[in-house]
Amino acid sequence: MSVPFVPLRLGVGAAALLTVAMVGGPAVGQQPATVTVGKTFLASSLDPADGSAGWALTSHGVGQGLFSVDRDGRVVPVLAETVEPDGDGWIVRLRSDRRFSDGSPVTAAVVAQSLGRTSETNPAARATGGALAFTVIDDHRLRIDPERPVPVMASLLAEWPMVVYRQTDDGPVFTGPFQVASFDSGSELVLSPNPYYDEDVDRRPDVRLIRFSDAQSLALALEAGELDLAFNLPVEALARLEDDEALTVRSFPVAYQYMMWLNTRRTVLSDPAVRQAIDLAIDREMLTAAINGGEVATGAFASSFPFAGDAPRPFDQATAGNLLEEAGWVDTDGDGIRDQDGEDLTLDLHAYPQRPDLVSFLPVVEAQLQAVGIGVSTFVTEAVSELAQSHDFDLLLWAQHTAPAGDPAFFLNAFLRTGSGNNHAGYASPDYDAVLDAMAETAAPQDRTTLARQAQDRLFADVPVSFLVTPSWHYGTSDRLAGYEVWGSDYYILRDDLFVAAD
Repeated sequence: MSVPFVPLRLGVGAAALLTVAMVGGPAVGQQPATVTVGKTFLASSLDPADGSAGWALTSHGVGQGLFSVDRDGRVVPVLAETVEPDGDGWIVRLRSDRRFSDGSPVTAAVVAQSLGRTSETNPAARATGGALAFTVIDDHRLRIDPERPVPVMASLLAEWPMVVYRQTDDGPVFTGPFQVASFDSGSELVLSPNPYYDEDVDRRPDVRLIRFSDAQSLALALEAGELDLAFNLPVEALARLEDDEALTVRSFPVAYQYMMWLNTRRTVLSDPAVRQAIDLAIDREMLTAAINGGEVATGAFASSFPFAGDAPRPFDQATAGNLLEEAGWVDTDGDGIRDQDGEDLTLDLHAYPQRPDLVSFLPVVEAQLQAVGIGVSTFVTEAVSELAQSHDFDLLLWAQHTAPAGDPAFFLNAFLRTGSGNNHAGYASPDYDAVLDAMAETAAPQDRTTLARQAQDRLFADVPVSFLVTPSWHYGTSDRLAGYEVWGSDYYILRDDLFVAAD
């Protein structure tokens, strides 16, 4: 049967407290003491179809999908057993032993209803395959028919919007190792172990997850003994924290890319020559120095991926100046800022505190653009998603995991295909879209790599986005979590192996 769309009733306001009850759970023994975790980001909603909430809920150890990505970057089944092609569609077989945190089984009907709703309401869920139609075959099998061809459905089902959930009168319930006990949007999330997850439920602690508005406050809270895990520490605090014998501080490379959107809707940035000049004017080595780590980006993907670019993005201020002059931007009044027809070449540049490295980039990028005659005004913007969706910016520094399911298609489609919901740059290119169309018909990994590089070459020429740095990130733990390691960038910070060390 086809499953209709059913609206989700959350009843959660911006500052409301939501309590999700455990219904008929098994007896649970004495839990270890509460673990306190600090991050610079927190889910803004418990609705997985709402923006990036699906990603955040997975990061918090609450949400899961049919498939996921393991520590080695391989797509692995989670709630599903298999996904197999069937004509133009795919058949998913579910595991029979998985339950939601209220004890109800994970069935094909519930999966179809939740993912069907997300596909309908969240543009990111339609990035790779377009609209997805779900048909229930029986309790443990469902069919997926994508609007566009999808040669690697397991990767699509591992993308961050594809969190499986069940709607209840108290809000959505999930299948991850932790369940929501209370939620204060934008501030705090309290978790308890999911009593139906596995036999290790008694070993997992309750978790109090706190959002910090800036990384310095996060570091101070860790140093003061207020946190057991602090994620996304600022680089300038690392040496001090590493000297504290009560803490363990680790750094690790991530698959995120730091980038800068160039809003092609703006008149001055509608000229590809100006965008090329901006891209060439940025010395990415100075950006890595500003954050004391990472490496110069080679393109849209971290160099560990086979579909990454081959060479670091270039820095050439002389050529940047020549491009601007040829485009008619010349400093006619000697004030150091180029102008044309009486208008100065000035741009606004935004970053957001949830990614403190990007704030560190602001003065560096400002100085480098000023060196080629571009005036820059810098801003730190808390509500970055709203800013990106409003398109009310010239340049926007951004952090994005560009291969969250180990495949290049999601990012290239979700953020840069003509008309896509997250196309913050307003980029439109039939030639670029044609490469993505070819990728949708191609399953062989090497052929997909070739097409992904062709797509990046198009982006390098058109510059709707400037790829800057592949970063390393830093986190610290107290003695209670000294053996716990974070992996998967920030997609899987809280996992089922989060246990408190024995005294």
